[in-house]
Amino acid sequence: MIRQVVKDVMILSRKSVPAEKQDIPIGKDLLDTLFANAAACVGMAANMIGINKRIIVVNTGVMNIAMFNPVIESRSGRYETQEGCLSLSGLRPTVRYQSISVSYMDINWKKQKLKLTGWPAQIVQHEIDHCDGIVI
Repeated sequence: MIRQVVKDVMILSRKSVPAEKQDIPIGKDLLDTLFANAAACVGMAANMIGINKRIIVVNTGVMNIAMFNPVIESRSGRYETQEGCLSLSGLRPTVRYQSISVSYMDINWKKQKLKLTGWPAQIVQHEIDHCDGIVI
């Protein structure tokens, strides 16, 4: 189900709580909402649809992936950049890493680990920031 995108900074700045297996439908709603906003958005976190859970979805360039309780396990290649967000207007400066390794539960609640570089790595970092209540 496509959900309305939240733009309230007070909601977006709350730290998310861990997702549970029964939250899988939220991941599916996030995927639907990302697809509906594909022209302006490459990733989303559950708080962007008003749900305070550690769930993100990202467009990897090949497909959209839902990640439940994502954790960046390693990172390298620090750089400075500017990012925008579907929930906020304008660009803001931030620090990102060129390569990351992220572990998470997938849409079938199976443990996964993924190595990402470049743009997909940046998207995952941005969405995990959302889960941590960091609004960029």
